[in-house]
Amino acid sequence: MTARTGSRFDELAERPYADVLIIGGGINGLATFRDLALQGVDVALVERDDFISGASAASSHMIHGGIRYLENGEFRLVHEAVTERNGLLRIAPHYVRPLQTTIPIFSTFSGVLSAPLRFLRHGGGKPTERGAALIKIGLVIYDSFSRSGGRVPRHAFRGRKRSLRELPELNPGIKYTATYWDASLHDPERLAIDVLRDGRKAGGDTARAANYTAAVGVTEGRVLLRDAVTGRETPFAASVVINASGPWTDLTNLALGDPTRYMGGTKGSHIVLDNPELLAATGGRELFFENEDGRIVLIYPLKGRVLVGTTDLEHEMGDPIVCTEAEVDYFIDLIGQVLPKIAVQRDQIVYRFSGVRPLPGHGDLAPGFVSRDYRVESAPLVGGDATVLSLVGGKWTTFRASAEHLADRALELLARPRRRSTKGLAIGGGSGYPTTERTRQQWISGHADGLPFDRVATLLDRYGTVAASVIAAIVDDVDDEALEHVPGYSTAEIRHLAVGEDVVHLDDLLLRRTSVAFIGGATPAAAAELAGVIAPVLEWDAARVAAETQRALEKVHAADPSWAGATSASR
Repeated sequence: MTARTGSRFDELAERPYADVLIIGGGINGLATFRDLALQGVDVALVERDDFISGASAASSHMIHGGIRYLENGEFRLVHEAVTERNGLLRIAPHYVRPLQTTIPIFSTFSGVLSAPLRFLRHGGGKPTERGAALIKIGLVIYDSFSRSGGRVPRHAFRGRKRSLRELPELNPGIKYTATYWDASLHDPERLAIDVLRDGRKAGGDTARAANYTAAVGVTEGRVLLRDAVTGRETPFAASVVINASGPWTDLTNLALGDPTRYMGGTKGSHIVLDNPELLAATGGRELFFENEDGRIVLIYPLKGRVLVGTTDLEHEMGDPIVCTEAEVDYFIDLIGQVLPKIAVQRDQIVYRFSGVRPLPGHGDLAPGFVSRDYRVESAPLVGGDATVLSLVGGKWTTFRASAEHLADRALELLARPRRRSTKGLAIGGGSGYPTTERTRQQWISGHADGLPFDRVATLLDRYGTVAASVIAAIVDDVDDEALEHVPGYSTAEIRHLAVGEDVVHLDDLLLRRTSVAFIGGATPAAAAELAGVIAPVLEWDAARVAAETQRALEKVHAADPSWAGATSASR
C-alpha cells in the first residue's frame, strides 16, 4: 500500500471558501455535514482534534428514548428520540441493535407523589427513588410512542420470584423488575466515520472535512483556520458558519469574537470491567436503574466486557475531564447494591473514559434534571457578513433529527431548497446490511474469495457492508500478516484504516478507528506494534514512532488519574 499524500487542511487552503463552514467534528457536526452535502451545498467541516474525539466519544453506547425525561415533561424530546431510535435500527443496523434492558425495582409507590411536582417544576425538586407504579406509567407512555413503526417489543413486568429466576444474581430484596427494549450503539466512533464518509461521497469536491484543524479567530470577515500539525493558517470564507462544538460552543464563539453563555455541560464518566462473573450475571441484558441521588446508572455487557456508568456532575470546561477515584467508588458501590454476590475489584478496570455533555446553562437546577433537548441560536459573525448558527444541546440518539434542523436553517439562509430527506436513508455499512442469518451467510459467502469465511464474518460485524472495501484492500496487500499483540486484526487492515480514514496520530487508531482501547487491549506492546505497522504509509521515522507510541498511551489513559503517566484530559 502506498503512502498517503497531502492533507485535508491542504484541501481547505487551496480553496478557502464554502457556502457553509461547520466547526466541530462530533456526531452532530458530522451529521449536518452529511445532510448538507446531500442537498448539494458546498460545505466544509473542521475539527480541532480528531473526528468524534470530544463529547461524542464519551457516550454510554446507547440509542434510547430517555424514559426518565417523561417525568420532566419533555414529551416532544422523548417522542422524537423514540422515533429516531426506531429509524436508526433500520438505517444503521450494523451498529445499532435492539437492547434488552431491565430495571430492578425495590418499592411499589415511591416517587408517585413527588413526580407530579417535578413535572410541574419542569424537572426541579428533590430526587426520589422511582417505584413500580411510577415506572409502569412511564413505560406505558414510552411504548405508546413506538406504535408507529415500532422496532422493539413492548415492556414486561416481573415479580420477585420470576425476576430472580431470570437473573439469579440480582439483589434478593427486589420487589419487581421491569424489562423494556431500547437500542445499543456498540461502535459509536465507527458509525460516525460512516456518516463522514457518506457526506464526502455525496458531495465530492464540494464536501471537505479536516480533522486537527481549529477555528482560532476572525480576520477580515473570514474564519481563521489553523492546522494543528504544521501550524499553518488560512482565512476561510463562508455565508453560514455552524458552531457544532458541543460543550465547547461558548469557547468557540469566544474565539470568533462573540462571548456567548449558552452552555452548562455536566461531566459523565464510565468504567469498563473485565469481570466474567459480572458479565454472566447481566444475562446479556443491560441493567438500568436510578440511584437515590437521582443519577442514572447502567451495567451493560459489551464486547466481552461490562460497561458501567454514568455520573452527572457539574464541570468547568477549563478543568481536566477525568474519571475520579470517587466516581469509581460510586460505581463499585452501586454494582454491589444491585448484584451483591459479585465481587468487583479496581484491577478489573481495563478502561476509563469521561466526557462533558453539551447541555444548556441551567442555573441551580440539579444536573440530572437538565433538559437533554436542543435548540439553535443565531447571531452575525463579528466583523463579517456570515451568520453563525450555534447548536445548544444535542445527543447521539437524535443526531439525524438535530442535523436536519440545522441543515434546514442553513438552507433557509442560503435560499436553497431541500433536495431530499435523510429520514430512512441508510448510513454507510448499513446499506444492504444482511439482517437475517440466511442473507448474512450469503453475503459472507459472496465476499469470501481470498479470505477465510470466519475472517469475512468478523469484518462484516466490524464494518457492515463497508467491509467489502476492507476485504479488497486486504486481498490486494501481499504483505498482510496477523498482528501478534492485537488479536483479530491484521497489518493490511490497519494500513487501510490509516490511509483511508484520516488517521493522524496513533491514538486515533487505538481509540476511534478500532475498539482496541475500549476492551483494554491498548498495551505498550500493542501500541508499539500498531505504530510500526502504519509508520511506512504515514511516513513516520523512528523518532515519530516512539513519540506516537508514548502519546497514544497517554491519551488512552487520559481519564485515569491513577495511571502513572496520566496527563490532563482537557481539550
